[in-house]
Amino acid sequence: MPESIEDIILGQDRRGVALLRPHLPRDFCGQAAQFVLDHPGVTIITTGFYILSGDSHETDGPPGALAIGSALHALGRRVVYASDGPTVPLLRDRIGAQSEVLDCPIADAAASRMWAQELLARLNPALLISIERCGRTSQDTYLNMRTRDISAHTARLDYLFEAGVPSVGIGDGGNEIGMGNLAEVIPTVESLPRQPAVTKVDRLVLASVSNWGGYGLVAALSRLVGRNLLPTVEHETELVRYLVDHGAVDGTTGQREYRVDGFTLEENGRALERLRGLVGQGPTH
Repeated sequence: MPESIEDIILGQDRRGVALLRPHLPRDFCGQAAQFVLDHPGVTIITTGFYILSGDSHETDGPPGALAIGSALHALGRRVVYASDGPTVPLLRDRIGAQSEVLDCPIADAAASRMWAQELLARLNPALLISIERCGRTSQDTYLNMRTRDISAHTARLDYLFEAGVPSVGIGDGGNEIGMGNLAEVIPTVESLPRQPAVTKVDRLVLASVSNWGGYGLVAALSRLVGRNLLPTVEHETELVRYLVDHGAVDGTTGQREYRVDGFTLEENGRALERLRGLVGQGPTH
């Protein structure tokens, strides 16, 4: 049987997230991509995951978010990014004037809910996409993979996803926005969180690395529109180097090193190259 997008993005699984695959449709990337195309209009993309040991945000998330945003921009969509902390200036530096980047307040529940309502009223988005963004637990806390509380460093962007706007979530560990779809199943996998995120989405994408999930979504979009929207390996390698040079850290070690969730630049490049092989080597950014 030929290799699928889902096979590639769930390859080299180091956390056990691939054990959740039977609980999603076999072609979950394809279904998510079709859902994206079915909801044209303003799209808000959220990302940015605070790493306590490194006192910074990680290298996983922003590259996938930018890959999705660039693909949607190429398809004529207006894209708005939403994040907090050190991810905001990095996104702004990379995007320039192409898209708006929102610096979301880290505030209490009431203020955060009001902010989300006002933002949705202003932008009237057709679609929300979250990639590698910590989601709140049933105890209303934000926990990392080591179950340490990072609520004080995390804007409550979950409230955007609780307003009925069509949504897609991408995650690799069980504690991200969207993993609420599988909240009852995640604790049954020994290596995944006992207190998973509870925020749900309409379409969920699982991956060994969330960036790979972002690339997988773009690969599926590319197939549907007959146009290669994926970034090049060289572009993404340079992007990870840029993020680290400006303070981002590897999510597994908390160190400023050219890795994403413990994977080297070469390993990341091979995953992206395999996806590019599935959709062809047409023009890209």
